[in-house]
Amino acid sequence: MPNFPLPPRRRRARSRAGGGGAGARRSGHRGDPAAASAAPPPARDRLFPRRDVRDGAAALPGPRASPAPLQEYTIDIFFAQTWYDRRLRFNSTLKALTLNTNMVSRIWIPDTFFRNSKRADSHWITTPNQLLRIWNDGKVLYTLRLTIEAECLLQLQNFPMDTHSCPLVFSSYGYPREEIVYRWRRYSIEVSDQRTWRLYQFDFTGLRNTSEVLRTGAGEYMVMTVSFDLSRRMGYFAIQTYIPCILTVVLSWVSFWIKRDSTPARTSLGITTVLTMTTLSTISRKHLPRVSYITAMDLFVSVCFIFVFAALMEYATLNYLVGNKKPLEHNSRKARLPPAGAQVMPSFTAININNIMHWPPEIEDDEDEDPGSPCLEGKECERFFCCIEDCQTGMWREGRVRIHISRLDSYSRVFFPTAFLLFNIVYWIAYLYL
Repeated sequence: MPNFPLPPRRRRARSRAGGGGAGARRSGHRGDPAAASAAPPPARDRLFPRRDVRDGAAALPGPRASPAPLQEYTIDIFFAQTWYDRRLRFNSTLKALTLNTNMVSRIWIPDTFFRNSKRADSHWITTPNQLLRIWNDGKVLYTLRLTIEAECLLQLQNFPMDTHSCPLVFSSYGYPREEIVYRWRRYSIEVSDQRTWRLYQFDFTGLRNTSEVLRTGAGEYMVMTVSFDLSRRMGYFAIQTYIPCILTVVLSWVSFWIKRDSTPARTSLGITTVLTMTTLSTISRKHLPRVSYITAMDLFVSVCFIFVFAALMEYATLNYLVGNKKPLEHNSRKARLPPAGAQVMPSFTAININNIMHWPPEIEDDEDEDPGSPCLEGKECERFFCCIEDCQTGMWREGRVRIHISRLDSYSRVFFPTAFLLFNIVYWIAYLYL
């Protein structure tokens, strides 16, 4: 085996410890302090390879994601680094040597670390999962297997129709760009069979690798990034939230077909649907991080809750108006009875065309003279619900729009489904295609 010129071990230990500046690294180059006075400081190129381009590569068996949409992910990788060290050149018939992992501690290796990792573990069973290979021209290949738990900041405004790009960022810990330059090797990222991935809620749509320069107070560092593009699967949330919410809203419309006299039935149905929507709203937020903004699911659940609550309030309004008609009818009948000795006016018939009351000219003239007279026909006021004061004073005018109380349920049967259908069309187009 060729005799490799090895750098002082004390210097290597200090560089791996992550000394911050170039001055700290140079101070560690002196080796043993006892021998420093007897021998001059070693040349710079004997301590670490000349400044050269080093290729980075990574083989990715596949990421794993937590079932809950937490802002982190776990990935197993085979991380490979290649660089040239001219001190390790040798003359031999062998083109490459595969060395034991014990040699890793005896040569210079880059101080690469993962910037966005929360936890990283190397594999040691049954032996250290590392590979060190040296070519006769000084090329070094160093690979190891790692399990990394990294951060992935999620933007959940479009949840659960959201897409994300989760990065894996690495760089040198202590060497600035003037000393180490990272470059991606062509076709350097390999992905394993996606059928073995355990992503649960996501689909893998692709990956990208980039490089950039990070400027800090300690210098400029080359930063390498691998981005995993993911899109969330809708199936789970459609079954757990969207379909139950839609069915609950449709169920609340059943009260429009129940007779208005069936107060217990309509009230029980309305309260049940409101409580169901409250439960669904709580469940939909159970597996989400506590974010301060509204997500797409929050918007859908809130609108469904409004529809259910409006259906309950529709019956409350109808019941209130119908309950107040009987006193009005009793008072109007008393007003129609002429007092003793009073002159009886001839009766006239009102014509109802398209919910617009037409009175003979004589009556209209009388109304103009006496605007405060009560309703001429009490039953007409009972048959209509209007939000204008003229209804109570008997001042009917042509062209006024009036809502028939008994037809309020009929109007709701059309308005509620139509409004909910339009909301769904706008909602799904906006979040899926825009």
